[in-house]
Amino acid sequence: MSPSPLPAAREVVDLHDRCLSDPRWPDAEPAADAGDAAGPWRWITANHLYNSRLWAQEDLARRTQVAADEIALNKRRIDAFNQARNDATERIDEWLLVALGLVDEASARTDAPVSRVPAGARLNSETAGSMIDRLSILALKIDAMKKQAERGDVEAAHREASAVRLERLRTQRGDLAGCLDTLLADARAGRAYFKVYRQFKMYNDARFNPALVAERGAGAR
Repeated sequence: MSPSPLPAAREVVDLHDRCLSDPRWPDAEPAADAGDAAGPWRWITANHLYNSRLWAQEDLARRTQVAADEIALNKRRIDAFNQARNDATERIDEWLLVALGLVDEASARTDAPVSRVPAGARLNSETAGSMIDRLSILALKIDAMKKQAERGDVEAAHREASAVRLERLRTQRGDLAGCLDTLLADARAGRAYFKVYRQFKMYNDARFNPALVAERGAGAR
């Protein structure tokens, strides 16, 4: 892998907000893979895109005055976008682990990556990729709450309550961004590391989802 700077939390937050301000988002597809030169940004963008699509479908799935088959379609899209979002998170972690020298590049995407973690480094329970995923969700929450705080069709109390929540969300995002920078700095210095455990979304896999296994068995009779 060619050298590429690690993403700073401020850059990640700026990307999230920039995407949400684009009127074409989230209909735009992730940028084409530009190889190692793209660093982790292809996957950071993809993760945010699928979180954004997932957010929209979650809203639609809660409608009460549409046909049941429309809600079923929303649910299937939710499953697909959630899987894609988690896949992108894993790709972020794989890239970062290799860039940090914590995992052998040839084995990074396997179920048995070869560790290069320095002796004495502490294990962080949350991965950097999952923190970036959470920053994406917080960007969506902030964007939605800001719109609530600016609504002209509600009482002032609604806007005021939304403004208070908006500031709390901004504080939360700032705190999380600081934690991400600290984790990456500690990992680069050999003081910390994280692992990719894989999501194993069994409900999306016909081999493991018991309801789908039963369906397939019934169809074979």
